[in-house]
Amino acid sequence: MSTPATPATPATPATPRQGRTGFDLKALLAERGGERYELHARHLNPQLPRMLHTIGFDKVYERAEGAHFWDAEGNDYLDMLAGFGVMGLGRHHPVVRRALHDVLDAGLADLTRFDCPPLPGLLAEKLLAYSPHLERVFFGNSGTEAVETALKFARYATGRPRILYCDHAFHGLTTGSLSVNGESGFRDGFAPLLPDTRIALGDLAALERELKQGDVAAFVVEPIQGKGVHATPPGFLAAAQELLRRHKALLIADEVQTGLGRTGDFYAYQHEPGVEPDLVCVAKALSGGYVPVGATLGREWIFRKVYSSMDRVLVHSASFGSNAQAMAAGLAVLSVMEEEGLTARARTMGDLLRGRLAALVDEYELLHEVRGRGLMIGIEFGRPASLRLRSRWTMLQAARKGLFAQMVVVPLLQRHRILTQVSGDHLEVIKLIPPLVVDESDIDRFVVAFRAVMDEAHGGGGLMWDFGRTLVKQAVGGG
Repeated sequence: MSTPATPATPATPATPRQGRTGFDLKALLAERGGERYELHARHLNPQLPRMLHTIGFDKVYERAEGAHFWDAEGNDYLDMLAGFGVMGLGRHHPVVRRALHDVLDAGLADLTRFDCPPLPGLLAEKLLAYSPHLERVFFGNSGTEAVETALKFARYATGRPRILYCDHAFHGLTTGSLSVNGESGFRDGFAPLLPDTRIALGDLAALERELKQGDVAAFVVEPIQGKGVHATPPGFLAAAQELLRRHKALLIADEVQTGLGRTGDFYAYQHEPGVEPDLVCVAKALSGGYVPVGATLGREWIFRKVYSSMDRVLVHSASFGSNAQAMAAGLAVLSVMEEEGLTARARTMGDLLRGRLAALVDEYELLHEVRGRGLMIGIEFGRPASLRLRSRWTMLQAARKGLFAQMVVVPLLQRHRILTQVSGDHLEVIKLIPPLVVDESDIDRFVVAFRAVMDEAHGGGGLMWDFGRTLVKQAVGGG
């Protein structure tokens, strides 16, 4: 009689990994952090460090909090750029930091791909509450991916191939979103792109003319263009929506930069009553500045058409989409926005800043217009009236349009420790998109510094115009 087999002893669970690999991030940064510019020049985009050295932006920032960062000497800098809009809450908001610590400590079984975790559903629910006419969300990893999703969904849902977009639009740099990018400098050398059609911002006649051809899937538009800070004309979005519905095409609102309170409403399209886009793209500030995330919100029927059967369950997906860290960051961001009233704050602080800057237009002849909504503001410079300044302006324009705006941005950083940006290539416009947490003292600081730079520019001499001549040499020499 054989002896029964002894049951196998269950394997002892592996000891949790304690990270004993010798990797020490703090030590690595302490040892090699000083090589930052050399490492970029050697291994990444070689033009970035070159550009930063040329304009004197090659700073070394050590830490950051809110709307400020500090260099190794302890000097503080005011951030009026917010990482191109990513830092809507400012840097290192404690609520977002805690949420990320919590989700990491939870040790969730994330990205199994064959389950339905709660965090994506909860974040979708919260986002959709701000657009009650929309019912579903797709989560990706960036703004351009959110736009790509909208383009794909619009084409599939309508069965039509063509997308309309605007001059000077910026919707991302991957191939699909690049096809609806209204700036040739980004498109040059990457053809062939998708066969989409450009119209002028606000041109309803052109929109209707294209729609009558019957092959248009959608019109994608930024309610306020990031390039130049140009808002759609009053009534344009509502009229465009009516035309699109009449011709059975969709309205896509790109709110990647303008959304999440930036313009004083949760979405910029909400400034115009009755506008209800069929698809809405968000990203940037939803990340809390930590974990890349993009979202495409849409109508029920569009999603049901794309995901029409179980065979099509993965017809559009993203490997890192809906990951727990991004979802936790997004939920924390929306909670902070509500608790701190940041949308209303953006409206109040934006009105204050825009009003104080607009009051300077009559004082400085090089300053032509201040425009925008909320904390998305464009400062445009233009041809002065006086002969003395006009000759200098003409010299800059002959070399390269946009040099005067760069002449303003540089002393704002170098002398006043305020980070801003020129709003686009060949534009005499500075764009201000500070974190939504800026306060009145930050606004005072910017206006005082801006006045000082304007005073120097109108004085006609000094280091600022010397720097202008340097920029002219760079432009003429193609450097």
